[in-house]
Amino acid sequence: MKRLLWTAASLAILAMVTGQALAQPVPIVFDTDMGNDVDDALALGLIHALQSRGECRLLAVTLTKCEPLAATFTDAVNTFYGRGNVPIGLVRNGPTPGPGRFLKLAEERDGEKLRYPRGLQDGNDAPDATVLLRKVLAGQADKSVVFVQVGFSTNLARLLDSPADDISPLSGRDLVAQKGKLLAMMAGSFQPIHGKRHLEYNVIKDIPAAKTLAAQWPTPILWSGYEIGIAIPYPAVSIEQDYDYVAHHPVAEAYCLYMPPPHNRPTWDLTCVLQVVRPDRGYFGISQPGRVTIADDGGTQFEADPNGLHRYLTVDANQCAKITEAFVNLCSQPPCSGPLDDDGKESQ
Repeated sequence: MKRLLWTAASLAILAMVTGQALAQPVPIVFDTDMGNDVDDALALGLIHALQSRGECRLLAVTLTKCEPLAATFTDAVNTFYGRGNVPIGLVRNGPTPGPGRFLKLAEERDGEKLRYPRGLQDGNDAPDATVLLRKVLAGQADKSVVFVQVGFSTNLARLLDSPADDISPLSGRDLVAQKGKLLAMMAGSFQPIHGKRHLEYNVIKDIPAAKTLAAQWPTPILWSGYEIGIAIPYPAVSIEQDYDYVAHHPVAEAYCLYMPPPHNRPTWDLTCVLQVVRPDRGYFGISQPGRVTIADDGGTQFEADPNGLHRYLTVDANQCAKITEAFVNLCSQPPCSGPLDDDGKESQ
């Protein structure tokens, strides 16, 4: 019987992604291409539900979709959940300009009033995402921040390349190395899809940035591939029945505008959130340590390496059922009705 030899590096990665070292509540930076698919909106709702339970704390939302409505819609969702003070950063000159199918909800009115109130009146007024990331990181404890990237790698690659400035004397890479704990990213594909090698959207929309993160990001990275979210579709019946505690719900309405029920949308972006906040519940399997590389066409390849900083999620049928139940219960959870403290918990 062969003995498995674990290096200090691989044990550290295991602790990061299985929860042995993650403190509660988990401080999260959510980096998203909000508006390109509705799973981003579901994932943001999931974060808010988990924060209301005291399990995580949303430090900031940064947007890799180059569209001001992405910022105002995100602010409207945060405000709906009672957290309109969460800072929002917007990419400049990034991929995928255009409003998408549901971002117009930010402008929807019932009479003279906005259906979904928000503090950010013009998305162009949102700060540059790279600047906001530097400010947020500079104020956090060392080795504490968990990045959840569910869009393109644009913002985080630019963060790595950012120089020292008035915010911090550290370069972006050094700032991430000092303050970051884990990067969980919905990106790539680690199983054939319909028998073929799959080029995943979040990677191919900014291949140079994805290459930068895969090669240079200084913390452990946990990858959730295309095959994971597609195996766990969100049940449309939940959208139709579980969100009617209010006349208008931004996540449910976004879902219907993106693709009306009875379509069951894959939960790609939600998977990263659930794993980093609840890493010890057995929702997913996790690969051995290794290294992900990005090909010139955007394809992803994983090579096992006991010293590697990368792992990827796996899932089986029993886990899919458990995860679906968690997603439905959490995403449809009503916002807190009372005031929130600094950790996002409801004040008593």
